[in-house]
Amino acid sequence: MRQPWTIASLAVAVAVVVGVPALSTTWATPPWWAVLGLLLIFVLTESVQLDLEFRKQTISASPTEIAIIFGLVEIGGFWTAVAWVGAIAVVMRVQGYPLAKLVFNGALAVTELAAGVAVLALFPPVDVNRPLTWLALVVTILVVWLVSVIGVGAAISLADGFPGWSFFLAALPNAVVGPLGVVVAVIALLLTAKTTWAWALMAPLLLGVLAIFRQSARAVRERRTVQRVYDFARRVELVSPDEAGTREIVSAVRELLHADRVALWLPPYLDEGPRLVVDAADGELAWYDGPGDPDDPLRRRALAGGVTGPVLVSAGRSHGAEAAALERRGAREVLGAPVTTAAGEPGYLEVCDRRGDVVSFADGDRGALDSMLTHVNAAIRQQQLLSQIRHDADHDRLTGLPNRQRLGAEIDALLLAGPADRVGLVLASLDGYTNVTDTLGHAASDELLLVTAGLLREHAPPQAVVARMEAGQFAVLLPSLSLAATERAARRLREAASTRARVAGLDLEVSLTIGVAAAPVHGSDSGTLIQRADVALLAAQNSGGVATYHPVLDQQSLRRLQLGAELETAMAERQITVVFQPIVDTRTSDIVSVETLVRWAHPRYGNVPPDDFISLAEQIGRIGSLTDYVLDRALDRCRRWLDQDIALSVAVNLSARCLSEPDLVDRVRRALRRHGVPGELLTLELTEGSVVDDTVRNGTVLADLHSLGLRLSMDDFGTGYSSLSQLRQLPIDELKIDKSFVLGMSTSQNESFIARSIVELAHNLGLRVVAEGVEDEVTRDLLAQMGCDKVQGFLVSRPLPEDRLEGWLLARTGVRSAAPGAIHRRLFVRT
Repeated sequence: MRQPWTIASLAVAVAVVVGVPALSTTWATPPWWAVLGLLLIFVLTESVQLDLEFRKQTISASPTEIAIIFGLVEIGGFWTAVAWVGAIAVVMRVQGYPLAKLVFNGALAVTELAAGVAVLALFPPVDVNRPLTWLALVVTILVVWLVSVIGVGAAISLADGFPGWSFFLAALPNAVVGPLGVVVAVIALLLTAKTTWAWALMAPLLLGVLAIFRQSARAVRERRTVQRVYDFARRVELVSPDEAGTREIVSAVRELLHADRVALWLPPYLDEGPRLVVDAADGELAWYDGPGDPDDPLRRRALAGGVTGPVLVSAGRSHGAEAAALERRGAREVLGAPVTTAAGEPGYLEVCDRRGDVVSFADGDRGALDSMLTHVNAAIRQQQLLSQIRHDADHDRLTGLPNRQRLGAEIDALLLAGPADRVGLVLASLDGYTNVTDTLGHAASDELLLVTAGLLREHAPPQAVVARMEAGQFAVLLPSLSLAATERAARRLREAASTRARVAGLDLEVSLTIGVAAAPVHGSDSGTLIQRADVALLAAQNSGGVATYHPVLDQQSLRRLQLGAELETAMAERQITVVFQPIVDTRTSDIVSVETLVRWAHPRYGNVPPDDFISLAEQIGRIGSLTDYVLDRALDRCRRWLDQDIALSVAVNLSARCLSEPDLVDRVRRALRRHGVPGELLTLELTEGSVVDDTVRNGTVLADLHSLGLRLSMDDFGTGYSSLSQLRQLPIDELKIDKSFVLGMSTSQNESFIARSIVELAHNLGLRVVAEGVEDEVTRDLLAQMGCDKVQGFLVSRPLPEDRLEGWLLARTGVRSAAPGAIHRRLFVRT
């Protein structure tokens, strides 16, 4: 690629070689006013031109043929060349063309005119009254046009390479303009030869011709602009919805406006940061951060409120901060405009410098950019909406966290680096999530999920990926951590997330149960790793809240899966049974109640511990049907005692999950009616944690149950977080001292002190007290001395199935007559 001055110098050399011999023979001494008039005509015709940009060159077509004919006929070739070069210098300097381009065009004009003079010399002397002269003038103008096309084509070839035959084909229509100019000029010369007053008619005609050419040139430019905008729209419609598509849009804007450089800044969207896409004509993307700087004056001006359309800032008309911004960009002119995005925050499009010889952006360029913005905005919004669809496909809509599919892809991407790469995975289940949803609704549980997601993001390591799996379950992916490090991180996360949060106007406890797995120890793909972390999560519910995967847990998980599937069948086939443990009054030795406990004798697994299948029933949503089953067995036994005229109440344990079931009260009421048992012969035992839970304490379920006439007992008292104020507000009838305090009473004064304090506290609140776990007479006597109302435990009797309970009652008890005012008899333990 040659420099512009090199091409201009070559053009001057050719002009000297060709022009001096040809033009020197046409020397004349015309009047000065004739030369000045021809100069003015050349200025007018050069000012009205049609510009065609090709690569970095600009080809201009203008009606200069009229001025050339006037000059050749009236003052000769030499002074015509002088007037033409002078007009070119004036017009091109005003229009802002570079000096090298001016020198080249002046030299080319001399060469064109010299070639025309040489051709004209081949014909007889000029006489405008003769048709042969007309033909000579037409041939001369065609030669001038041909030399112009060849000269411009040669310059483009030297600057950027051969332009192709399409360039020469595009110049063919201009060949028609020359002969028409000859016709106009000859007519003017013929008329003025008859009378000088003919100029009064010809001047308006010539000005009209110039105006028509100018309007035609403007129409051609506008039509070309419309076509280019249309081509731009078609091109933008086909771009891909990714980074390459955005770059294609920027490139299309640059090519349409024939710009040196175009930059597009887009604000953050979804989980993507802000983007700055730059396209340069020379392919060199130097440091260029102005469009991404919110304090940049050019960007602020373009994005200012009230601005309509693109804003043009040029070096000649700017100063201060704007001039410095242009200098930082290395640009003479910048067109800036806002871009509409799907998120509503505006982006910014910036176009720097025209790349052709026409160095200034015209109104047509601003209009073209304004038209393009409609398509740019539509394309950007479409890309971002497609990004939204892709984002929603692998992200949770509520929390914005990656979902299970995205987590799996992240795990596989880490594991593909090599089998030796370490990856830790933590699955965390939000405790009480289902209770909150059932009691307070989905809005409250969603709020709780957002709180938990925020806690995990805050306390997870910086490189971790936090994801939401489903319901109340989250995952934390820990790259490059060993199994031991993952276990430590899991415990830290659980501790950090254990807090109280204000949700739906209530203070709720946030706690997590966590399962841990790590690669490559526990798996080499995402599916295996997630499945084994899930197995560990199930085991964590019975192991302090955090558990790590071990192969033995697979069998336990299979066992839990089978137990869950067979739970309903086990109740239907009476594999699940109930046992009864008597409760005795410490003062009268009357058997006042029996606690109903559930057992499962599985045909393959043997006796399944109650804690195992009760917690399983809670997890799979079967705790309600299991409770109804036990309640039905207990009330049936109570009804049969009533039929024997014996008043013996039954106690049934109620899960915390049951208290959140909206139909619990109705189910209990129907069970009492179905068996014909009065409410006072039923006691529902509630865990301390469930009773003091905010959702239960602030609800009406306890009061509604109490209104049925039954009694409510707080089980395992002393192990939870009850306060005196809470106990006074709750409709509780009795407290059951947890057996952990009772078992050590005979050997530990501390346990005795705690038991005595509980008894005194309960009596002061008007509550009765039951002590469970009584296994020796010393403990029973101590409790009796403290004023404990009832006792149960192995000292009285172990839990007995129904047939053995009957035998025990016959052997160990007597029947006491009904007390005054009572309608049923009582059983008492014989000493």
